[in-house]
Amino acid sequence: MVSAPLTRLIVICGPTAAGKTAASLLLAERLGGEIVAADSRTIYRGMDIGTAKPTRAERARIPHHCLDLAEPDEIVTLAGFRRAAVEAVADIRARQQVPLLVGGTGLYIRAVVDDFAIPAVPPDPALRARLEGAEEGTPGTLHARLQHVDPLAAGRIHPRNVRRLIRALEVFEHMGQPISALQHRTDGAGDTIQVALTVDRAELYRRIDERVDAQLAAGLIDEVRGLLERGYDPALPSMQSLGYKEIAAYVQGQTDLSGAVRLLQRNTRHFAKRQYTWFRKDPRLHWLAVDGLTPAGVADALTRMLE
Repeated sequence: MVSAPLTRLIVICGPTAAGKTAASLLLAERLGGEIVAADSRTIYRGMDIGTAKPTRAERARIPHHCLDLAEPDEIVTLAGFRRAAVEAVADIRARQQVPLLVGGTGLYIRAVVDDFAIPAVPPDPALRARLEGAEEGTPGTLHARLQHVDPLAAGRIHPRNVRRLIRALEVFEHMGQPISALQHRTDGAGDTIQVALTVDRAELYRRIDERVDAQLAAGLIDEVRGLLERGYDPALPSMQSLGYKEIAAYVQGQTDLSGAVRLLQRNTRHFAKRQYTWFRKDPRLHWLAVDGLTPAGVADALTRMLE
């Protein structure tokens, strides 16, 4: 087993299909570590295949935390995730194990690493419905409104990221203050090393296409059909996740399977681009090119970086 400071939080991030899961499992085994998932989709119970959630066998190898926090129709706020993740990291350290924060949701990672103080404003369904209606009627309305009340937040949020725009406006309505003034950092997670995996774009796109094929072979269509049959609305934030939105359209007869698959592959490629854009803004990340490396090879490279 490789020794590692028990106070250190190891972050492994990067775009979808870069190989984070396989490498982090091997690294955790070497370090005597446990994994805290930093993914905004694996928090939902019953959504396993489409989120590429670690399998039961993988979770039997290494303890995982922050998976299956909620039902698909429940709302998990950033503050709620941060609280669960920080508690998990503290628990892992208390048991003399090494915490690994692993995932592709940059905001979740930053909330833990930088220990955001996040406004505890509960969701307001009525306000959210009104704001959604305003945006549907006149696209761009929400970003313009946020620009007026909180220019700093508006500069950080993409005009088409309706969920984050609504949350920022929701906090302003309830607190009377900009979310940018209320979201601040405290001491952070202590000694941290952050590594981002990167893959040649053509190779990453090939991996994405293969992952989609594997998800379909593993039963993604039945998983989505089962969620719909249990009454989960396709408009739910969880059901708008990659894989669920596209396959739900097929299950409901709105498109054929080949069209749904092409759309899922394209949307996943676009998602990977957005992940790269987010991570490249953080100068603290150590980038590791994993082209041509097996999971064991990636774990070897990560081990050398830690040493």
